[in-house]
Amino acid sequence: MNEIVGKIVRVSGPLVVAKGMQRAKMYDVVKVGDLGLIGEIIELRGDEASIQVYEDTAGIGPGEKVVSTNEPLTVDLGPGLVESIFDGIQRPLDTIAEKVGDLITRGIEVPSLDRTRKWDFEARMKKGDTVSEGDILGVVRETTLVEHRIMAPGGVEGELVAISTGSFTLEEPVAEIRDQNGKLHQVKMYHRWPVRKARPYKKRMAPDKLLSTGQRVIDTFFPVSKGGTASIPGPFGSGKTVVQHQLAKWADAEIIVYIGCGERGNEMTDVLLEFPELKDPKSGEPLMRRTVLVANTSNMPVAAREASIYTGITIAEYFRDMGYNVAVMADSTSRWAEALREISGRLEEMPGEEGYPAYLATRVAEFYERAGRVVCLGTDGREGTVTIIGAVSPPGGDLSDPVVQATLKVTKVYWGLDSKLAYRRHFPAINWLISYSLYLESLREYFNEVTGMDWLSMRDTAMQILEKEAELEEIVRLVGKDTLSPHDQLLLESAKSIREDFLHQIAFDEIDTYSSFEKQQKLLVLILKAHEEFMNALKRGAELSQLIEHPLREKIARAKYTLEQNLQDIDALLNKVKEEVGKL
Repeated sequence: MNEIVGKIVRVSGPLVVAKGMQRAKMYDVVKVGDLGLIGEIIELRGDEASIQVYEDTAGIGPGEKVVSTNEPLTVDLGPGLVESIFDGIQRPLDTIAEKVGDLITRGIEVPSLDRTRKWDFEARMKKGDTVSEGDILGVVRETTLVEHRIMAPGGVEGELVAISTGSFTLEEPVAEIRDQNGKLHQVKMYHRWPVRKARPYKKRMAPDKLLSTGQRVIDTFFPVSKGGTASIPGPFGSGKTVVQHQLAKWADAEIIVYIGCGERGNEMTDVLLEFPELKDPKSGEPLMRRTVLVANTSNMPVAAREASIYTGITIAEYFRDMGYNVAVMADSTSRWAEALREISGRLEEMPGEEGYPAYLATRVAEFYERAGRVVCLGTDGREGTVTIIGAVSPPGGDLSDPVVQATLKVTKVYWGLDSKLAYRRHFPAINWLISYSLYLESLREYFNEVTGMDWLSMRDTAMQILEKEAELEEIVRLVGKDTLSPHDQLLLESAKSIREDFLHQIAFDEIDTYSSFEKQQKLLVLILKAHEEFMNALKRGAELSQLIEHPLREKIARAKYTLEQNLQDIDALLNKVKEEVGKL
């Protein structure tokens, strides 16, 4: 196809309008101006194309040329993704820093993945094998934690006529496949994929397996399943980023994709400095060895922020196709929606609620719909999952914000952060009275199998105690605690124990930072059984003060600091509670 060359007629911030683009297509990537800035066509009217430019347009003026690449915005998928730090359009920030310094030079072109580095490829199939789309041809040990699986390219099926084990660069073919028509296809260790197009799979499965996070308020009260979606709306300072850091560190996922989407530069710097220092708890290796970072700070061009979540989710889907459980942390989708609003305003589109484009809800849904638990392409029937956890930062913590509402319509878990809890130093500051999880029923069978009991009934009992506490607090505020019946005063003590001894979890405490599901089960059983025993003692005529000030309460409060290898100590404490309180 002949090269499409247009001319700039108007520049409005990141939006450039060019004439002479009759043969261009929607979402084609173009090179803008004499500097060759990267842009993407987002509107076509006659021969005019509106282009969102992913770099600063200062100095660009009418008359300069626009050249189309005739392909949509794509990312490179292959060895070298893990441990890398990319910007919103997959430019490697560490490589750019080495070449031109800390500030990105406009128009710079750097391969997303290093084309000169050699990778050790180990063949898993042999010459003469029949190959289907998605079959694993061989593996590359990308890091000590990640085995990168090289898959047969999409749309190619046939006979494997050549495959080699050895060291290769990304540009060197490692295999050849002859399709049914006799055509030879060379297979390299990487391929390109358009970011706005979801990657294919064989079959979508029900999300009925828990994504264990080690956070008690999440796993026990508001769990998310593998392949599920969750949102964390909350005001400034309520702990969204710390929750996402905890999930990145402790979640039961092999690959973490962290998208810093329009976050403040100092927050993103913290992530970039902390992640290499964090240790993977399962292996003791640095957490970065199974992490991909997409960093697009608030001072970077606004258009690239809009593209960043698509870049991140496409990389996540690629690792899902290898059979991995992938967790995507998007922080924060509010900044992404603001980028949509700015571009929409410059396009002079009809604004929707609070100036956001009318298609905001559609775009949010399209993003979260790319989560899921699937059977991957290939003949081995492997399963992979992508779980999306999106932080939302509504102005002033206003949960009626259109971005929050659009997110809540499509996500099945809502962890509502509360600034009042944060001010009281209760972390994670997830408000148990407003949060919810729609995965509880689909996880019921999983919980019963793991715990050997009707776990959701236990969880419901704890929730009822907390809800009753919220009702009684109104009375306490009006007329004081002493006016309550002994039964209600004792219930308040049990609610306090659930709040402080179970829901409260210190992210920076060496022991309390992570709680295995077995430990969570034992702690909740201990607290609820103690509640039952104290209530029975009250019915038998025991003194209320004796029950409230019982020395065992202090031991129950300290139980969450029990080491994982000493969980039998919690069982021993439970027996002691039954024995001592049973005598009262």
